[in-house]
Amino acid sequence: MLGAERRAVATRAPDLASLTPGRTGNLSVRRDDRFAVTPTGVAYDRIHAEDVPVVSLDGEQVAGGTAPSSETPMHSAVYREFDAGAIVHTHSPWASTLAILHEPIPPVHYMLALAGTTVPVADYATYGTADLAANAVAAMEDADAEACLLANHGLLATGEDADDALETAVNVEYTARIYCQAKAMGDPVQLGADEMAEVAEKFEGYGQDEE
Repeated sequence: MLGAERRAVATRAPDLASLTPGRTGNLSVRRDDRFAVTPTGVAYDRIHAEDVPVVSLDGEQVAGGTAPSSETPMHSAVYREFDAGAIVHTHSPWASTLAILHEPIPPVHYMLALAGTTVPVADYATYGTADLAANAVAAMEDADAEACLLANHGLLATGEDADDALETAVNVEYTARIYCQAKAMGDPVQLGADEMAEVAEKFEGYGQDEE
């Protein structure tokens, strides 16, 4: 069941190590009304595809030999509301710094267009709860964004697939870092909405066509 998606989770989970401490991050990949998600408490490099849990959009585990991530409710809620193919959740340090400050990431660098014009902050709720899931969905909907900061917690990023979601998470973390650095030196200058929209359009055709 969801063999390709489970392999993608197992293959790309080690990439979380550079974004989040310990085993605090999670990754999921969706197909139709089910998704494969990292198991809770398992080291990223010890996740095997056959053990990766498969969960329905209602949050019911339907396959896999390990328990799913404690943040499965948040993954389920985001998939029910958005046309995302993958989700990454991290505690990356610069994004988490702004999350602790309850400060959104504004459009200070064009790479933020991968996530939207602004990355909003979702209201705080205890990790792994339905309240946190609802807050994340509401923040992303209000900002028309593909990522959000979780207050006093971390970062949530979505994408078409695991590669796309991870790239978004990396670029949000990068923008969070340079925004914090710029604020320490002066007043960051933001890009306008029209420029961010133009960049987002250019991104749609970026890269090499696959034959």
